[in-house]
Amino acid sequence: MVYEGIVGRSRALRDVVDQIKLVAPTESTVLICGETGTGKELVARAVHHLSARRPHAFVKCNCAAIPTGLLESELFGHEKGSFTGAVAQRIGRFELANHGTIFLDEIGEAPLELQPKLLRVLQEREFERVGNSHTQRTGARVVAATNVNLTQMIGSKRFRADLYYRLNVFPIEVPPLRERPEDIPVLVRHFVREAARRMNRKVTWIASIAMDALVAHPWPGNIRELQNFVERAVIRSPGDELRVPLDDFDDDAEIESGVDGGTLEAAERLHIVTTLKKTGWVLSGPRGAAARLGINRSTLQFRMKRLGIMRPPVSAEASA
Repeated sequence: MVYEGIVGRSRALRDVVDQIKLVAPTESTVLICGETGTGKELVARAVHHLSARRPHAFVKCNCAAIPTGLLESELFGHEKGSFTGAVAQRIGRFELANHGTIFLDEIGEAPLELQPKLLRVLQEREFERVGNSHTQRTGARVVAATNVNLTQMIGSKRFRADLYYRLNVFPIEVPPLRERPEDIPVLVRHFVREAARRMNRKVTWIASIAMDALVAHPWPGNIRELQNFVERAVIRSPGDELRVPLDDFDDDAEIESGVDGGTLEAAERLHIVTTLKKTGWVLSGPRGAAARLGINRSTLQFRMKRLGIMRPPVSAEASA
């Protein structure tokens, strides 16, 4: 499934798409929550594109990427001479997004002193440019995103509760990649096609063992990390087979130290054994090894037999 740039086939991802379809035609504020790299901006763009605001601007502002002292000016604009360096009038992003959508990424990084002004523009659609007392109005729809727990920030007095409740009209939770491993093969093939087309490469297939290693990897950086990894693999693949650089899994100590010669078969065996140990050698069920690896129980049993993986005796497990 490829929907407004969102790629995957898992039930969790289809639920996210269903929520986008539900809220997009409305004027409600949306709060997108999820870890770094899960595709929150894609969700925000989909909300905009499926709304009546699509002909108008989609304006992004990353609250963490702009210095604290300049964020108010970026959002609301400023007048010439209103502060040192203000050599000309500047139109803020809320004005630029009028009739369209403004995407406030990493909203948890907005400084506490700016939050009352954000609350006001959400409630009353009003603001003033820095250095001007004239009230401006905006019709921008607000979509915000965060990779932190805002309720915890409220508890530590770093985020205003009233702003949180105003933002949290319609929350959408984007699950991390490790909770939807069935999306990884779809994403890998999608990224391979994109990268191969850009680089004029002829990569058309990936070995099942290599794909299994990708599915078993935890991907702490989520989709962004997977995309970068695939692009790196395409660069290293002169032929039609994707060469998976397992040595680049440098955040997985067990792969770094335990794979003999970096072979895919050794990596597959290590992933399966590690997963079996974590699940107490339980193969089936929602918390079993097969589910964690994103394969069927029968497939797992076949690969265990092929790789010579057998459950150790109880005594050996107890002494380990």
